[in-house]
Amino acid sequence: MEYIQVITTIDDREAAENIAYTLVSKRLAACVQVMGPISSTYLWQDKVERTEEWLCIIKTKRPLYKKLETTIKQLHTYEVPEILAIPVADGYEGYISWMEGCLKLSQG
Repeated sequence: MEYIQVITTIDDREAAENIAYTLVSKRLAACVQVMGPISSTYLWQDKVERTEEWLCIIKTKRPLYKKLETTIKQLHTYEVPEILAIPVADGYEGYISWMEGCLKLSQG
C-alpha cells in the first residue's frame, strides 16, 4: 500500500491547526487530526526538556511525502521538527477510496 500516516508535534494549538488547514487545502493530506495538549519529554542540547505540545496525525500517500515535509518545515517553529512517516499496512477500502479522491489533484 502506498498510504502513510505522518506525525508531527508543535507547541502551539493555533500553529497545529494552521499546519492541518494548509496541508488539507493544498491536497497534500486527506485529513489531519490535531490532538492535545500532550506532554512530551525529550533530550535537546544535552538537557531533558518537557513541553506541552499538540500532535498532528496526517493521512496521505507516499508520493506526496516530500512536498508535505517541505510544507511542514516552512510552517513549523522548531529548529528540528518531528516529521515521521508510518506506512499503512491495510485499511478499509471505503476510507482508502475517499483518501484517493482527496489527494488526486495534488499528484499532477
